[in-house]
Amino acid sequence: MNDKNLSIRSFKHIWHPCTQMKHHETSPLVPIEKAQGIWLYDTNGNRYMDAISSWWVNLFGHCHPYINDALVDQLNKIEHVMFAGFTHQPAVELAERLAQITPGNLGHCFFASDGASATEIALKMSFHYWQLYGKTDKVNFISLKNGYHGETLGSLSVTEIPFFRQTYAPLLRNTEYMPSPDWRNIIGNETPLEFALKAASELEIFLSKHHTQIAAFILEPIVQAAGGMGMYHPIYLQRARTICDEYEVHLIADEIAVGFGRTGKMFACEHAEIVPDLLCLAKGLTGGYLPLSVVMTTDKLYQAFYQDEISKAFVHSHSHTGNALACRASLAALDLIEQYNIIEANQAKIDYLNQLASPLQSHPKVKNFRNRGMIWAFEVETNDSKFSNNFFQKALEKQLLLRPLGKTVYFMPPYIIKEHEIEHLVSNVLQIIDIQS
Repeated sequence: MNDKNLSIRSFKHIWHPCTQMKHHETSPLVPIEKAQGIWLYDTNGNRYMDAISSWWVNLFGHCHPYINDALVDQLNKIEHVMFAGFTHQPAVELAERLAQITPGNLGHCFFASDGASATEIALKMSFHYWQLYGKTDKVNFISLKNGYHGETLGSLSVTEIPFFRQTYAPLLRNTEYMPSPDWRNIIGNETPLEFALKAASELEIFLSKHHTQIAAFILEPIVQAAGGMGMYHPIYLQRARTICDEYEVHLIADEIAVGFGRTGKMFACEHAEIVPDLLCLAKGLTGGYLPLSVVMTTDKLYQAFYQDEISKAFVHSHSHTGNALACRASLAALDLIEQYNIIEANQAKIDYLNQLASPLQSHPKVKNFRNRGMIWAFEVETNDSKFSNNFFQKALEKQLLLRPLGKTVYFMPPYIIKEHEIEHLVSNVLQIIDIQS
């Protein structure tokens, strides 16, 4: 049904996320009717290239026939069953495959529904672990400045970005934020490596004084996504791993945004060849189809809870934990990654976009042009206080879905993007910047 009033109906009844609803009095919501591949189609016959993978989740485009067929098949078997005391094949197969492809010995999976839930679970697991071992003072967490880990109260406590946390600060746990190794913060002639080592030294100084109260250090490996796609040298992860080991602090890797090939490796931790104590995965986990997240842990951490007393079990639940449809979508997405050798295949697309983006990189209004895998980002110098929204609207006119983070424009397209679509993306962004400038 082609309902051209869908935007009006949505505005009347739906409270949209991360949105000042009053703004949609003058900028109507975009009513999407269908999607295919990298393109979204609205009820007015317009199309938009989904250049941010619908908030970084959609790895293989929309309505991929292979994932669609897998879900149809699963629908005829079982859609969902409670996961307390029961199990099913899609969840078992997914846990086995994740154990095979993740770094090190992360062999145990705890399923949830979304990234913030995964963060909550990882924090609770770490805290509970130290309680079981009698280190009852380890009740606090540390994270990176400009880091983002979700918007529930626990995950927001380890999120430093003021836009998300300042209103709710009275509700949140106190958290110490370590200097970020994001090389955009460099002043002077330091290299990204030197800057990362300096940030790691600050971490070591802090933990040398406070490690008895710290349960875990949570960070986004390699790319701080919602913090403006801040990128840093892998040496920081190596040093963080060593320091956390020295001071008995868990290292939690939040790969919710950067896992499954997004950074040019299957998992971002692989850039530093480290293994975290807990690994959080979501977003691309199901290829963007269904809500699902997972926290993966080492056997050492798992075994601490493996006891006779129910009080020593890990207590966390969600009605749709291990949902069979979501797990089946994940298995299909992993199939596609393997069948198309996606890490290697993406490199040609990365090289092509970087080649085309040379005029963008040298544009006088563009600063800090950067790339890691299938993520590109840059800042635009402008005095426009409404830059993000204005850029978003101009992009829609150019058949592009792009949603800047403040004055940071980024590309995070589905892996199926083709060369002519890359050309459309880059050339039109250049035009928008010229117009905005």
